[in-house]
Amino acid sequence: MGESDLSMQDPAPAPLKVSVRRGKRSDARAFLHLVDALAHFEKLTPPDAGTRRRLLEDVFVRKRLGLFVAALGEEVLGYALYFYSYSSFLGRPTFYLEDIFVLGEHRGTGVGSSLFRRCLEEAETQGCGRMEWAVLDWNRKAIGFYERLGARRLEEWHYYRLERGQFRKSGEALRRRPRNA
Repeated sequence: MGESDLSMQDPAPAPLKVSVRRGKRSDARAFLHLVDALAHFEKLTPPDAGTRRRLLEDVFVRKRLGLFVAALGEEVLGYALYFYSYSSFLGRPTFYLEDIFVLGEHRGTGVGSSLFRRCLEEAETQGCGRMEWAVLDWNRKAIGFYERLGARRLEEWHYYRLERGQFRKSGEALRRRPRNA
């Protein structure tokens, strides 16, 4: 390779020395910016004002969700949002990682690994029997990352979803359905 060939290659980003900590109320604006960036990355509509308000309330007031942020000084570069479910067969909580996201310009610098490692530590500290998450089938980089860690894709489970607007209609359908069906 000639010198010009080398200059055309993108150098690997240098690892960043980020701190990963619990999110604080003062992180709210940066957190919502990252949620919007995640929506853009996943080609989804960002949350509206009401959703943003509920999200902040559920993280910082009701404590329904846990939040870790990765920061470089005062700049928040990524976040992990989680909650607990429960396994009746293990008799232990399950750490469910709802979101893990790092701004595009900081991917490949260890920020995501630092966030994920903090989630693993939390799951262990809380006595969890499992840690689970979902990944979009087109997100090959994330899939590769998880599989290199030894995570396995669950083939035996299919995830289903009813949206909020379907709850009443589905409940009515159950009331109309014969008992033996």
